[in-house]
Amino acid sequence: MKRFVLIFFLLLSGFAVQAEEQSSGEGEVDAFGLIMEHISDAHQWHVIDYTNSRGIHVHINMPLPVILWYNNSLWFFSSGHFYHEQGPQQLGNDYVVLHDEHFYITDASGTIHTDSSGNIANVSPMDFSITKNVASMLLSMALLLMLFLSAGKAYARRGIAPPRGINAVLEPLILFVRDDIARSQISKDKADKFVPFLLTLFFFIWINNLLGIIPFFPGGSNLSGNISFTATLAVFAFLAINVFAVKDYWKHIFLAPGMPFPIKLLLVPLELIGIFTKPFALMIRLFANITAGHIIILSLISIIFIIKSIYIAPVSILLSLVMFMLELLVAVLQAYIFTLLTALFIGLSTTKTEH
Repeated sequence: MKRFVLIFFLLLSGFAVQAEEQSSGEGEVDAFGLIMEHISDAHQWHVIDYTNSRGIHVHINMPLPVILWYNNSLWFFSSGHFYHEQGPQQLGNDYVVLHDEHFYITDASGTIHTDSSGNIANVSPMDFSITKNVASMLLSMALLLMLFLSAGKAYARRGIAPPRGINAVLEPLILFVRDDIARSQISKDKADKFVPFLLTLFFFIWINNLLGIIPFFPGGSNLSGNISFTATLAVFAFLAINVFAVKDYWKHIFLAPGMPFPIKLLLVPLELIGIFTKPFALMIRLFANITAGHIIILSLISIIFIIKSIYIAPVSILLSLVMFMLELLVAVLQAYIFTLLTALFIGLSTTKTEH
């Protein structure tokens, strides 16, 4: 598994690391732009900024693979061509440019057309690129595989013995998810069937939350604050809740037994809506909490550059550290809440109730 992680980084670093030099000069700090750039996805991964001995500010970024589908053809590029080279890139008989992290088909001069409302009118190719969030997700998957495969090998080698090393940390967490989340919310005869799914949810969300608050490469991505990511997790939760639901669950939704008919007219539509609002709430809660944490920390740091006073720096840094420590708690708390509510909804849909 260590080889897998090494290959992952070699694939990324196989593209030339680009350094962009700009003359150093003081100006107004665009705090909003910096914050939005951080919480948004990108086609390159920021590594480090520094000022060299000549006073030149250097940005080092890792280009990522760009994969586009256009005119029934698959096109591969390095994102470095779009960030560090002038002019659009040729795409068959057309050209493509990267504008605000979106690709658009243009002419040879790279012209972007807008309509009367200011919306871009250029055609966009289908984008299957490995963005920063995707690369961070692949990294988290590699870390999880490395952790659990090594734990599995340790148990296969030593059997049921007191855990050592990383297993001493993983085993209590695994037992916590199994006993205090799965078995406490789902009937005992069905709980163990959902334990692998709930374990995957918990650790996958937690690891990605932690990677997101690491302020240096290979952290710093905002994967858990990406609505597409949380929506995908919510869809899997929706399927687990409804695919394995028992007949009694659907009977309560569509028939509302024991209720007067006028109440049924109100209750049944609400129950139908509830099928979708449950995963929707899971999606929004995770997305909003993680994104808010990133914005608050960056806003506190930006105060230093906005006010430009040395006296505000200690206060800003102290508050940022407090928020950072709070985010460490939020990282595991949000993973726990998402997993717990998913288990609760699964328990409600798979348990036969008594009338």
